[in-house]
Amino acid sequence: MDTTPGTALARLLAAVVCFCSLASETRADALAFRGDPAHSGIYASDKLPALDRLAWKFKTGAKVVSSPAVSGGTVYVGSADRIVYALNAADGSVRWQYKTAGAVNSSPAVAADTVFVASADGNLYALGASDGKLRWKFASAGERRFTAPGIHGATPHTELMPDPFDVFLSSPTVVAGIVYFGSGDHHVYAIDAGSGTLRWKFETGNVVHASPAVADGVVYIGSWDRNLYALTAATGALIWKFQTGDDTEIYNQVGIASSAAVAAGTVFFGCRDGHFYAVDAKTGARKWVHDNRKGWVIASPAVERGVVYFPTSDGERFKALDAESGATIYDISNKAVSFSSPAIAQGTVFYGSSDGWLHAVDASTGRMKAEFQTDGSKANAARYIDRDGRIDNAALYPDFTLDGMIIGLDRMFSLGSVLSSPVVVDGVVYFASTDGNVYAIR
Repeated sequence: MDTTPGTALARLLAAVVCFCSLASETRADALAFRGDPAHSGIYASDKLPALDRLAWKFKTGAKVVSSPAVSGGTVYVGSADRIVYALNAADGSVRWQYKTAGAVNSSPAVAADTVFVASADGNLYALGASDGKLRWKFASAGERRFTAPGIHGATPHTELMPDPFDVFLSSPTVVAGIVYFGSGDHHVYAIDAGSGTLRWKFETGNVVHASPAVADGVVYIGSWDRNLYALTAATGALIWKFQTGDDTEIYNQVGIASSAAVAAGTVFFGCRDGHFYAVDAKTGARKWVHDNRKGWVIASPAVERGVVYFPTSDGERFKALDAESGATIYDISNKAVSFSSPAIAQGTVFYGSSDGWLHAVDASTGRMKAEFQTDGSKANAARYIDRDGRIDNAALYPDFTLDGMIIGLDRMFSLGSVLSSPVVVDGVVYFASTDGNVYAIR
C-alpha cells in the first residue's frame, strides 16, 4: 500500500468529496411518500422548476395514483396496470419492472437498496432497487375498500357499497429497519425490512389506507373508523387515539384517509368529516380544528416554517393555516377537487387537481405562479370542463347510484387527474396522472 503523504492526502480528499457527494444526493432524493418519515412534504431541491418544459413522460398501461420515489437517479412508481416501474430519472427509460397481482396504488419507499410497495393483491413487496428482483413479500389478510350503506347519498340508501373514492392504498414508511404500513384488513403492520417477518400488528375498527407518519419513536396513522392512532413504533402498543366527527346525515362522510404530518410536537391531518385537525403529538389532545364546510381532506398536509398547507376535495380550495393557532393565512379557489398532497420546494407549493393540472403556488401569498396540463386534460377538457374552467359534475355523473358514481369517476379520470403527489428533485417535478403517464417537468 502506498503511504506517501501526498497519496494519503489525495485519498483523504477523495473520500471527503465522495462522502459529501453522497450526503448531498441523500438530502436531495425523495425516498418515500411525503419525502421523510414525519411526512413534512418538504423537498430540498436547489433549483426551482418553472413548469414550462417537459423533460420526459412515460406511459404505463393504466391510471397512476401512486406518488414517485426518487433515489440515485431512478424514479420508482406503481400503476393500476399492476406493475412497479423503475425509470431512469434523466430520460424516463425503463430500468426494470415488476408485476404484482393487483393495482399498485401505493407509493414506493426506498431504503437499503430495497424498494417497498403495497399492492391491491394484499401483499407488501420488497424488491431490489437496482434489479427489481423479489427479495420477499408479506401477505396481509387481504385488501378491500371502505364500505357503507348508501355511500355519498347513493340510492338505494340501505345497500352496502364500496366507496369508489377510496382510491389509495397505504404507502410504506421505513424507519430503523422496520417497514410500517396499513391495510384494508383493518390492521397497521410493522415488518422487518430485511427478512419480511412480522414484528407486530395493531387492529383498528376499519380499513386503513392512510400512510403512517413516524416521529420520535411513535407511529401516527388514521383509520376509516374515525380514529387517529399513536402507536409505539417498537411494539405497536397504543399510546392514545383521537376520535374525529361522525356523519349525522346519510352520506357516510367519516374516516381518515389523509396521512398525518408531524411537526413541532403537533400532528396535522384532514378527515372526511369536513374538518382539519391539529393534535398534540404526546397526549392526543386537540389543539385546534378548522372547519372546511363539509370539504373533505384526502391529501396529506405539508408543513414548513409554522404554516400548514393542504387542498380540499368538496369545496375545491387550497389553504394555508397558521400551524400554532389554525388561523387562516390564505384560502384560494381551485377549479376542481384535489386529492394530491402538496410538495414544498424553494418557497413554492406544488400540488395536483382532478381536472388534470399541476399547480405551483407561492407559499407566502397563495399567488399562482405556474401550471402544467396533462395529456388527458388536453384531450378531454372540452367534454367535461364548463365555460368557467370548472369540472361539469352534471356531465360526469349520470345518476345517483353507485354505478353512476363509478361512471362519473372514470370520466373524471379521463381528464388526466393528478391524484399523485408531486416530488421535487434537482429542479424537476416528478408526478403521475390517471391518463397513465408519469411526468418529469422542469
